[in-house]
Amino acid sequence: MTERDPAEAAGPAPSETLPPESHLVPTEQRRAGRRRDPHGVLGAIWELVPLLATALVLAILIKSFLFQAFFIPSISMEPTLEPGDRILVCRICATISDVSPGDVVVFSDPHPGPHEDRGIIGGSLHWLGEGIGVARPEDDDFIKRVIALPGSTWEIRSGRLYVDGHRIPEPYLSPELDTRSFGPSTVPGGMLFVLGDNRLHSGDSRFPPPGGLGYVPEDKVIGKAFVIAWPIDRIGGIG
Repeated sequence: MTERDPAEAAGPAPSETLPPESHLVPTEQRRAGRRRDPHGVLGAIWELVPLLATALVLAILIKSFLFQAFFIPSISMEPTLEPGDRILVCRICATISDVSPGDVVVFSDPHPGPHEDRGIIGGSLHWLGEGIGVARPEDDDFIKRVIALPGSTWEIRSGRLYVDGHRIPEPYLSPELDTRSFGPSTVPGGMLFVLGDNRLHSGDSRFPPPGGLGYVPEDKVIGKAFVIAWPIDRIGGIG
């Protein structure tokens, strides 16, 4: 008996079932179609546009009304805040609740210089840049601790703080104490008396401008600082 080839033993091979010709497109034609069809790339870009716009609007709203990050550049608030600290400031907190003595607040320059006239378009673009954090604010921002409110009388006797005749304990002060005396003086209406925790190195409400800040208008307050967000070893609340 002669051996049969396995293919022969299996019988004739079934015919291949091919899709209709209309479903077959030469490789070169498919490549040309992809080159001519812009929807692959442009479609993806157009899908990203509303997402980016939404993210931009949310970032501006959050920065303008809820929370904002700030960088500490100086030693005026040591030991509470050190140069290089990144803090978060609650903007809405200063809107829905009153500022109280002991609060650490960020405020814009109470004595700003003249602003550059950028026009409507330039001003809008600058405002947008501020909103997303790529443009410097027109006025400098400061951070200090609120000590006395409108109508209160403050006095510093040999470095010891008194408000309305009562001695105010200050456990947050720098160990490098300032033993000078200031006041007494009464805080005008609509103003705040603010001091740095590092009294020997803080130009604050004890001094008139240009050496200090003088009293700070309440409407200049941007928000209350509530947490150190960076560096990692200093993350925590601001007392």
